[in-house]
This record gives sequence, C-alpha cells and structure tokens, in this order.
Amino acid sequence: MALFLLKKNLFIMKPMKKSKIIVILGPTASGKSDLAVKIARKFNGEIISADSRQVYKGLDIGSGKITKKEMKGIPHHLLDVVSPKKIFTVTQYQELAKKAVKKIIKKGKVPIVCGGTAFYINALIYDYKLPAVPPQEKLREKLERKITAELFKQLKKLDSKRAKNIDRYNKRRLIRALEIVLTAKKPIPVLATACGSKNCLYQTLKIGIKKPKKELKKLIKERLEKRLKMEMVDEVKKLHKNGLNWQRLDDFGLEYRYISRYLRNLISYEEMVEILNQKIWQFSKKQMTWFKKDKNIHWIKNYKEAERLFRQFLAD
Repeated sequence: MALFLLKKNLFIMKPMKKSKIIVILGPTASGKSDLAVKIARKFNGEIISADSRQVYKGLDIGSGKITKKEMKGIPHHLLDVVSPKKIFTVTQYQELAKKAVKKIIKKGKVPIVCGGTAFYINALIYDYKLPAVPPQEKLREKLERKITAELFKQLKKLDSKRAKNIDRYNKRRLIRALEIVLTAKKPIPVLATACGSKNCLYQTLKIGIKKPKKELKKLIKERLEKRLKMEMVDEVKKLHKNGLNWQRLDDFGLEYRYISRYLRNLISYEEMVEILNQKIWQFSKKQMTWFKKDKNIHWIKNYKEAERLFRQFLAD
C-alpha cells in the first residue's frame, strides 16, 4: 500500500509505515510468558502465542500453557484453537496469527508474539509462501512407520535446502515437510530468515531471553517437578481416555511422549523423570542453536533491558 501526495502538480508516492509488532522468544523454561505479560501490561499489548503444542485443546500442563491467573487479564490469542486429534499446519497458524495481529492493531494495541517455535514466528513475520498442501492421511500413515533418521535422510535426498534448516529430530515437522514435497512434487521454496525488500509484513523487534546454562538447567528441573505435582500425568491419562492413541501422544514429544511410555509400563516413574530432564535440556539447546542463527535478536538478561528496547522501538 502507498500514500499519494500532491506536490507541484506531481503525484509523489510515499510508502506507508508498516505496523509494529514485538516478538519475545527463547528456550523452554526461560520465562517468556512472564515477560510478555509484564510488557503487555506496561505497553498496552495483547499476546499471540507461537507454540506448536499450545494451539491444541487439552495440552495444558505438558505444553506449559499459561493459566488464566498468570495472564493477569491480558488477552492471549492462538491458544486452544484445534482438537489434538486434528493436524494443525504452519500455514493455518500463519493465517490465524495474521488475523490476530490485525485485530489487535485495530484496537490500538501492540501485538506481542511470544513462544519458542521459531518456524511459527518466521512464517508470520517473513510472510512465508508455503504450498497449500492439505494433510494426506494415507501418506502420513506410511511416513509414521519410519524412524526420525529415515525421514530426515529421505527429506535430504528430495529437498536438501529444506533439510538444512529443519529440526532433524522433530518427527512431526519432518513428516509435514515430506508430505508437502511428495504431494507438490517439487522442493519447498527457500524460506527467509531475515527481512528483505518485499517479504516482511511488519516492523519487528525481536527480544530473546538468555539464561546461563546452569540456571536454565535448574529452571527446567524445577518446572518439571512443579508440573508433575500439578497432575501432568493425569492430564496425559485423560487425553488417552478421550480418544488420543498412544502414537498421537508420542508425536507431541517430550512430556506427552515419555509420560505415555510410563503409563504403558515401558519405563518406570523414576526413569521417566530422569529422561524428561535430559530431553527437555537437549530440546532447549536445539532451540538456542536455531535462534542463534538470527542476528536480529536482541538478547536480554533482565526486564529493565527489555523495557528500554521496547520503549525505544515504539517511539521510533
């Protein structure tokens, strides 16, 4: 869009300023949700979740979904939007997130995107043009039978560029990538990781929460203990009772995977806790590896640093 100005009998095209959005990201257990709520209260914002598990209804404790009490009255978008029995794609997320941004801006508020799923965040701010390939149930069933390493090897052979920037250990994402490539019969378009002349929808400030390794490990352990006391095991039992099979729970990874294995007597409770601490820590390291590729992230250590950056960004 552009604004036309009349000057000396000539039309001058002046580009309109893009809307501003804020992104708060970081590894799991780093405190993203708390920071987002503080910033939203301070700067008249609303929050858009960017978490690939929190979009599902019923995946609450295991996904670390923010509670009503923790929201402190701040509206949150893109939580509980789909049944866990259904497949939810990044294209669907992108469409709903764009609508949420538009709705928040229309109210005169600041959109704050908060989450740890980098693919969701990038799809929104860089306006990814992904092939519109609906879920292919028969193909999915076939791919589900393969182990993660086999899926990654197949993707690398069919689309080497996509294989370079995908989480090679994320089975759901590998299956979706293969689904697109095999159905469209062509590689996935190269996806932007920075703003170019045409691909960015918004002026974006990215804030990353950085914690020392020792502190993050401690936070992960404490959060896991807290969630187990909050009856996270019962949540997985309930999901299975309500129709989610063990394979689907396994697909959701981490807490849902290893609690479901405990419930099937494949591992003991003590083994489950030990494995989860280890796997969640490994997951946080993978998240940071992904985020470190993005040179536009401002890494902060405390709230004061974040507030200073937000104030400056909104004033420009």
